[in-house]
Amino acid sequence: MKADPVTMEVIQNALGSLADEMALVIMRTAYSSIVRDSMDYSTGLCDRQGRAIAHGLTMALHLGSFPDALAQLIADYEGDMRPGDMFVWNDPYGGGGMHLPDVYIVKPIFFEGQLEGFAATLVHQTDMGGIAPGSGAVFAIEIYQEGLRIPIIKMYEEDRPNQTFFKLMAKNTRLPDKVAGDMRAQVAACRSAEAGYLALLERHGVDTFRATIEALHDHAEALMRAEIEALPDGRYEFTDYLDGLGEAPEALTLKVSVDIDGDHLTVDWSGTSDQVPGAINCPIPFTKSAAFLVVKCLTEAEIPNFQGFIRPIHLVAPEGTLVNPRLPGACGARAIIGWRMLDALFGAFAQVVPERIPAAGEGGVSFPAIGGWHEGRPFVCTETLAGAWGALPDRDGVHGIPNPGGNITNQPVEMIEALYPVEIERYGLVQNSGGPGRFRGAPAFVRQYRLRTQEARLVIRSDRRRFLPYGLAGGSPGTPSWNILNPGPDQRLLPVMPMEAVQLEDGDVLCHISAGGGGHGAALERDPERVLADVIEEYITLDYARLVYGCVIEPQSLTLDAAATATARQEMRTVGSGETPVYLRLFHQPLDIAEVRLVGERELCLKPIRPGDG
Repeated sequence: MKADPVTMEVIQNALGSLADEMALVIMRTAYSSIVRDSMDYSTGLCDRQGRAIAHGLTMALHLGSFPDALAQLIADYEGDMRPGDMFVWNDPYGGGGMHLPDVYIVKPIFFEGQLEGFAATLVHQTDMGGIAPGSGAVFAIEIYQEGLRIPIIKMYEEDRPNQTFFKLMAKNTRLPDKVAGDMRAQVAACRSAEAGYLALLERHGVDTFRATIEALHDHAEALMRAEIEALPDGRYEFTDYLDGLGEAPEALTLKVSVDIDGDHLTVDWSGTSDQVPGAINCPIPFTKSAAFLVVKCLTEAEIPNFQGFIRPIHLVAPEGTLVNPRLPGACGARAIIGWRMLDALFGAFAQVVPERIPAAGEGGVSFPAIGGWHEGRPFVCTETLAGAWGALPDRDGVHGIPNPGGNITNQPVEMIEALYPVEIERYGLVQNSGGPGRFRGAPAFVRQYRLRTQEARLVIRSDRRRFLPYGLAGGSPGTPSWNILNPGPDQRLLPVMPMEAVQLEDGDVLCHISAGGGGHGAALERDPERVLADVIEEYITLDYARLVYGCVIEPQSLTLDAAATATARQEMRTVGSGETPVYLRLFHQPLDIAEVRLVGERELCLKPIRPGDG
């Protein structure tokens, strides 16, 4: 049966709407702030073969993991699925999982007795047990320390709940009410999608629906092949580095090559560092997801979210490395590798389509978790902090917008203070931060927490202190990140990834300053009027404008002296003063937090696109 183009468009958009509706159900019914407010979850629909056919408007870096997860589900349970069944799992070694907090709940969809598709959800559960609050201990050295590892099992069997699973789950998490509530939100989303999916089958009929799905997979493949074929053939390489683990970190290498040959593209991670005795190892589904996401970001055509688009993309990820670890490698903090793989891939593609590629941003989300007991009850406050993009070829790096890898958001200050014994003391943009350039990188942001209970433990994952966000086309690198305990004369500078839980007592303060985005183009080519606007908006100071951009601004009237600026810039070009050392010295290395100024002390608020916003 040949698919009708009009029907293809109708079914494609209907499936997308169902996936977004699933996302709305979870957002409105979840219990934990990491799901409800941070939106650290994903939804999707898959056809009867387990191939992705729709993605919800949620966490982008999750979505490319669905093919491996569904393939494993079908391999384990083909012939043993019934109407009313629902499956749950999180296993990174044998289940297509990514780390233990990311829990799949998937419902097979039956129509007239035949399996016709799957409703799939993936939610970051706020705590799955293990040695640290939030189950993201960077210092775990094997997966057995990280929490409850769930193989693919039936959560519901013909609508009967698996009580053994629910009892085990309740005993292995610090927050059983939150986890149970979030899982119920996933179940509700799957059931909502099932109803809509069945209505589509009823309306179009099984034969038409199946033929249309196949045509949409082929259409997505054809569009992707055309996009790849339009790129110049060749091999493009890029190497980036993570700061490493603990107090004496050793640099970790992320090396990628992109090979373009006609309408085929290969992403090869050979040369990347071996897996480490820490929790940042990244299971292969997440590695695949990063590659699929970046390639799709580069395309100019509107490619449907059908799994056919990945057919021309081949991945090489040597086993036993950071991007494809062997059991029992710990992976609870694996997301930092995922975010940084995006940076490396964008660095490679900057050699292919430089007009489409931004400089490096803050390096992905920082992930602090503060947990303990308060008034006789356990609490875990976890956040996903991002919002400092690198500059683009035609504009400044945006701030307050999530990293391209995820449509996640910050949590409202008021919500945190209402739910947890934690006070947010400072939250805003850091003045004179970010990388200079013709277009500047986004400024860093600061988030400062004060504990308001007797004691707690802090676990944090961050990056980009020693290896700064790269600039492009002559732009300067961004500014470094910092984790500071009890800012002031006796402050303690924490590593980007401490290899132990940090003990906190009542009144202790954690100050996290993100990296600032890299710049694009030479700083002395920046439009002086843009520099003046940055001074007026308080993103930079008068001294910074003069020393970094060569812009002379009258301090009282805040007007630009064009003649003096031209002279200053000519002198800087002749002398070759080097903007990078100047602006980094202005950013206080080693950092004296007492001197860090915020941009007008204004609050920064991430504003992601939420499902249903259009």
